[in-house]
Amino acid sequence: MLNRVSRSFAVVIQSLPTELRDAVCLFYLVLRALDTVEDDMAVAVDVKVPLLRVFHEKIYDRSWKMSCGYGPYVDLMQQYPLVTDAFLRIKPMYQKVIADITRRMGEGMAEFIEKEVLTVKEYDLYCHYVAGLVGIGLSQLFASSQLESEEFANMEDLANHMGLFLQKTNIIRDYLEDINEEPAPRMFWPKEVWGRYARRLDAFKAPENAAASLGCLNELVTDALRHAPHSLAYMAKLRNHDVFRFCAIPQVMAIGTLALCYNNRGVFTGVVKMRRGETAKYVQQLCTMADLHQAFDRFAGSISARASELVNTDKNAKLALRRAAEIQEICQKGLEQFPAARKLPQLSRVQVLWKALAYYGLGYQARAHLPELWQQCLAYVLIFMLFAYTVLRRAKW
Repeated sequence: MLNRVSRSFAVVIQSLPTELRDAVCLFYLVLRALDTVEDDMAVAVDVKVPLLRVFHEKIYDRSWKMSCGYGPYVDLMQQYPLVTDAFLRIKPMYQKVIADITRRMGEGMAEFIEKEVLTVKEYDLYCHYVAGLVGIGLSQLFASSQLESEEFANMEDLANHMGLFLQKTNIIRDYLEDINEEPAPRMFWPKEVWGRYARRLDAFKAPENAAASLGCLNELVTDALRHAPHSLAYMAKLRNHDVFRFCAIPQVMAIGTLALCYNNRGVFTGVVKMRRGETAKYVQQLCTMADLHQAFDRFAGSISARASELVNTDKNAKLALRRAAEIQEICQKGLEQFPAARKLPQLSRVQVLWKALAYYGLGYQARAHLPELWQQCLAYVLIFMLFAYTVLRRAKW
């Protein structure tokens, strides 16, 4: 089911330790179902609001299901009893976290159903409800599993920033999709910001409003950047390799997307996203804090380069420069603490295989001059060294 509703998330979850995998998968599916109820504009408000407030109770009801949503989410809602059945089989400590976060998120969503996001403070609050709580819940799952320290159970501030950084990136990037949504658009750009550039939010689609649209876009990207230092601080505390990758890869995708969106008119005319090849590179190679700092430094540098060209025309460019510089400073200090030099040089698969076979060949030749028992022992050692060399040369941890 997870593969149908989110292939990308399914891939990332598969890399988690077995102890966490089912709990995180169910956490996602429960919140995805809750989000489907919130997103479906065809569900009447007088039905939706009460349901959001009690949705956390539905995960204990093996018979509950609902017809709503679109695409693969229709199947999720129709087959929700399967989610409930799996949820009731995981450890009670994980059930408690998932139910509590679902309750808090449902109440928050209900609050904003008929409420326009007016201020940046409300923007932060909405993002807290729909994404910050996800970060908080994941932190509690990490701590409960004992794969991370107990402090993660109470690390709500940093975890909240992690969620806000991701959610604000999605809200910024998805402007065109959201403004064109049928039967009615649901927008979360704060009026306190966009109201300084236009009378109507949909005005940004018009070519004649290009300058105003870019000014608003850049201000929102600059706002999102204030969460990045907190995200880096959170990830520096992670100790489990697989949990680190699970958290770090989406964060790199977020700052990479923000770098693409900054001063990019394409946000208002189409889809802006990182290239598949670049995304695949980070999914495969992002393994250490050094990798993370290098990626954040690179994308913050890209934003800084664009902002430096706008200091005379964009009133928020100087603030963007300061925030990008703050991120880069953290990354440079981090690279001193977690130096990339500790890693073996990265080789291509062909290079690794060629060198490994060469070393194996040399060892095999030397084997001929030894007694038979020693020859057999050396053969096993050489096979093990071939495997170990290949793994270690490709590993970055």
